[in-house]
Amino acid sequence: MNRRNIAVFGAVLGLTAVAAMPSPAFAQSSFRNYRCADGSQFMVGFFQYDKRAHLQLDGKAITLPKRVALWGSRYQAKGVTLRITKTGVVTLKHARRKTTTCEQQT
Repeated sequence: MNRRNIAVFGAVLGLTAVAAMPSPAFAQSSFRNYRCADGSQFMVGFFQYDKRAHLQLDGKAITLPKRVALWGSRYQAKGVTLRITKTGVVTLKHARRKTTTCEQQT
């Protein structure tokens, strides 16, 4: 093989590898929309290397750090608590309201 063939082969191999890789933003994030029994709605985002939950609630962006929980996950800050049990039950408590159960929207 001459140098030109090696260069072309290397370029094709590199482009093939890049095309086969998933987008980092797509592969490393998860966004979900929820509607709660009390009528509130929110969107939550989880990122692969971030243990926090990023909420869009009542028109405001809120970042909730992960807290210790016996069953499932609990995220809490600034009067907002988001719980996700291992069975998939999601509850939200915020703004001096009672805890409400939420369902994921499709």
